[in-house]
Order: sequence, then C-alpha cells, then structure tokens
Amino acid sequence: MWDLQGDLQTEGYRNGSRIRVLLTSNEAIAEAVRIARPEVIAAYPITPQSPIVERLANMIARGELNASFVRVESEHSAMAVIHGAATAGARVFTATSSHGLAYMYEMCWWIAGSRLPAVMAVVTRSIGAPWNIHGDHTDIVLLRDAGWIIGMAENAQEAFDMTLQAFYVSEEVNIPFAVGIDAFTMSHTAEVVELWNPRLPERKQAYRVLPMDKFAVNAVTMGKARMKARYDLALDLENSANVIERTDKDFGNHGGLVEKYRLEDADYAVVMMGGWCGDAKDAIDALREEGYKIGLLRLRFLRPFPKKAVKELGGDVLVVDRSNSDLRGVLGIEVSACGIEARNLVAGIGGVDVGVEEFYKIFKKFVDNKIDLGWYL
Repeated sequence: MWDLQGDLQTEGYRNGSRIRVLLTSNEAIAEAVRIARPEVIAAYPITPQSPIVERLANMIARGELNASFVRVESEHSAMAVIHGAATAGARVFTATSSHGLAYMYEMCWWIAGSRLPAVMAVVTRSIGAPWNIHGDHTDIVLLRDAGWIIGMAENAQEAFDMTLQAFYVSEEVNIPFAVGIDAFTMSHTAEVVELWNPRLPERKQAYRVLPMDKFAVNAVTMGKARMKARYDLALDLENSANVIERTDKDFGNHGGLVEKYRLEDADYAVVMMGGWCGDAKDAIDALREEGYKIGLLRLRFLRPFPKKAVKELGGDVLVVDRSNSDLRGVLGIEVSACGIEARNLVAGIGGVDVGVEEFYKIFKKFVDNKIDLGWYL
C-alpha cells in the first residue's frame, strides 16, 4: 500500500489532483477526517473501529493534522468531550462500535438535542449478549430515534465521500451525522479509493458558548418548550434530505438518499442497506441473466428515511434486514410505515455469512413466491 504521508499527500491535495490508493474503509474514513480538519477528536478504542482513531492519532503526532486528540476513559466521555468542544465552536469527530455506541447513547441524545454539528463513524457490530464481535446493524439502528442523520456506505470509496459530506451537511443543518460501515468486510478489507480534496468551508453552526459568555444552554424546560425543540429537530432532520440530495454530486455522486440498481423495469424489488449490498447486486445480476426482472433499492440513509423512494416501489417487495425489532427487521418496519406491503427477512445477525450464493437462493425464493416473514438461520 502506498504511504499517504509526506510529499505524496501534500502534492496530491494542494494541486487538486486525485490519488488512487488501496485503503480499508477504516483508513478511508480517517483520510476524509484529515481533509475535513477537525479541531477536536475524542475516542475510546473498540474493535473494529480502533484503526480509524489510531490512524488519526498518528497523523496528529506527525504534525499532519492540527487537532487535539483526547484520550478518554470511556465512550460516554468521548461523546461528552466532543459535545463540549462543539458547543464552543470546534469541528469535532469521534468513532465507535457496538457496546461503545450503547455506552455513549445518553450523550448522543444530548448532542442532537443541543443542535450541535458533529461527525461520528460507526463500524457496525453486533451487541451482546451472547458476546460477538462480528458485523450486523443492531448498534447503529439505536440512533434512529435520537435525532441523528444516519448514513450507511457500501464500500470504501463511499465511506470516504460520505464522511466528507457528513461534515458539510451536519454544519449546514446543525444536526450530528453518523457514517456507518460494516464490520470487517469493510472496516478491514482494502479496496482502491480515489482520494480528493473538496475544500470544505470553515466550520459554522447556529450558536456557540464560550467560557466568559453569560449564556446557558439546555436549562430545564417545561413541556411545550421541550416538545417544540423536539419537533424542530424532527422537522429539520426530515428537511436535511434536501441538503443531502443537493450536495450529492459534490461528494461522489452516489445517488442521494438511495441507490436504484436495475429497478427501471423490475417486477421484484429488494430493499437493503450496508456493505453486503454489493453481494446482493451480484445475485441480482445472476437472476437477471435468467430472465427475472429484479432490482435493488439500496438505502444510503436510515435517517432521514427515504420515504419518497420507498413509496415509488412497484411490484413485489422484499426487505432484507441485518437488525431486528422482535421477529421483524427494523428496515421492514420502516418500509411498512410507508404503506408498502413487503415481505421481510432478517439475516446476517452476529456476522452470519450471507454472500452471493446465499442471496441468490433468497432472491430466487422471493421471485418464486416461496419466502415470507422469517429469519435466515
């Protein structure tokens, strides 16, 4: 792998050229964060997220990134640190996985409710018990009601581009932004990534509080004030879709809230999100060669939820989930809430391997009308 430090890095970004390098998604996110120039990074190590902040710590130590790296005693403290730094007007970043996200969950609500821009990478991993370090989406879906923008990348290039977009969008709408990638299959697997510098504007936010200011934030509020704040956040989160769609072409041109894969003439539509969508596409290609008109609606964002794109789906719909709420999948519930009658399958929990062959079998049963609500065990 190329060494991105030193002259190569400086020359590549200063003259506006693009550099193609072999990177894991963890490394791609770290490179995007370096380009975004955050002033405060706080993190606690947890598998499989640790390489992101390790790489950033090395950049800071070598003088390649002018930022304060705060080594904290827990993930709760990591989010508390960036909450405080963001309140004072600093551009901030953190990263976590699994139990780490669960531990910082309280502070995730505080930073969203405070309407503070922030970016966090979530390398999605199963939450115990039973103990498991492998990939699924049960951690990142915890954020769906907390007031965060939630993106899910499919590959390392998209992880890089989405992280850059996250800083811009978060600061435009004053809402924190989580960038999700699948554990190990993305976080620790290298792909060719085209690095580039979009020259993000300077940090901006709705307000900031400095030590000598006579200003209080998050005082105890009565019911109506609290409800109004929650409504405003929900409304602005919904409207953040406009900013995401408008800026998509500036950050990789990945499709906005969704990617529509072979859906133009499809009689059957599969709805999924995350890195395993690449294998799903290969299975769809194989079925297309056999004459089955099947396509994929890949959700790039869980929040704001792409209701319009889901409502436009025609024909039979199958939602494949990597997280569950009782026997149903979380995405299955979201799709049903849009008025779409969809069959729902929960698969890949705890890192259960679902590759091209498995997706081919699942989708073949779907088009043959032999699959209903269930779990792929």
